[in-house]
Amino acid sequence: MYKRILLKLSGEALNDENSKAPIDVKKLNALAKEIKEIHDLGIQIAIVIGAGNIWRGKYGEEMGIERAAADYMGMLATILNALAIQNALESIGVETRVQTSLTISEVAEPYIRRKALRHLDQNRVLILGGGTGNPYFSTDTAAALRAVELDVDAILMAKNGVDGIYSADPFKDKNAKKYDEISYLEILSKKLAVMDLTAVSLCMDNKMKLVVFNMNEDGNIIKACQEQKVGTIVK
Repeated sequence: MYKRILLKLSGEALNDENSKAPIDVKKLNALAKEIKEIHDLGIQIAIVIGAGNIWRGKYGEEMGIERAAADYMGMLATILNALAIQNALESIGVETRVQTSLTISEVAEPYIRRKALRHLDQNRVLILGGGTGNPYFSTDTAAALRAVELDVDAILMAKNGVDGIYSADPFKDKNAKKYDEISYLEILSKKLAVMDLTAVSLCMDNKMKLVVFNMNEDGNIIKACQEQKVGTIVK
């Protein structure tokens, strides 16, 4: 079982396709309960979440907003999601801290590596918002960067409805092959859409283990933490 993990969540993990609200309370609470189960096992948890339920860069392009401004809007949206997760976890007795790469001292701590490590050692769930704090970098890159900085055992990438890494988009190509194991070099050479190439390179250079799995199946997060066979392992 891993001792310290970074859980990468997409923004879509918090919303319901049938609901117009960006955050669905039932999905949020269900996610919080799963995280609590991991926390109760004594696993140290850092979380990086995206903002796809609220804002995507393509929205900015369609509206004529410049890329940097659109990216900052996305960073702010990740902080909204981080605060939502914090509230859901603390409502069921899990102590948390939110740290952000953008300074918003009224609602969260600034990201300071030593302080983040201290929170993890104190068995607090650490929720990291604001991406890297820089435009042109995705939350995948933020997850890879924080995972390396915080010396986690593995990145657990929880996908919304996709149970691992495929040779092509499984929703568009019925012949897409699922990989049980794959290397970062193969991901780069085959240009597989797992995470952006900057994040893949960072993980590869630092020998970071990655597990990609479907978060919509109950118990998958715990299985991934316990190194059971689930999704795709990248190493």
